[in-house]
Amino acid sequence: MKISKENAEHYIWGQLCDGFHLIKSNDLSIIHEKMPPETFEEKHYHTKAKQFFFVLSGQATIEVNDEIVLLNEHEGIEILPNIPHQMMNKSSDDVEFILISTPTSKGDRVVVEN
Repeated sequence: MKISKENAEHYIWGQLCDGFHLIKSNDLSIIHEKMPPETFEEKHYHTKAKQFFFVLSGQATIEVNDEIVLLNEHEGIEILPNIPHQMMNKSSDDVEFILISTPTSKGDRVVVEN
């Protein structure tokens, strides 16, 4: 069965950010996400999940282990378990990206207090 963000399970997170579950299983999660300008997620890490963020459009800012990394269109970054990270959109345009997690990050998120 074909899947796209038009027919995928949709949810809203954070400050009106969109998530579309393309694959949702215990061993693999693939989500198409959209972040409007000036939005961000909480700084956190995962104890088991390894993640890969891949920007489809726009420019994302991600803090990884206290370092700032800019991800442009068609660039990505792998985040290993237990590494604090925070995705942000500091631009004036939407950012769309694919987030792949293995295993799923559901129930595996630890928020880092500032």
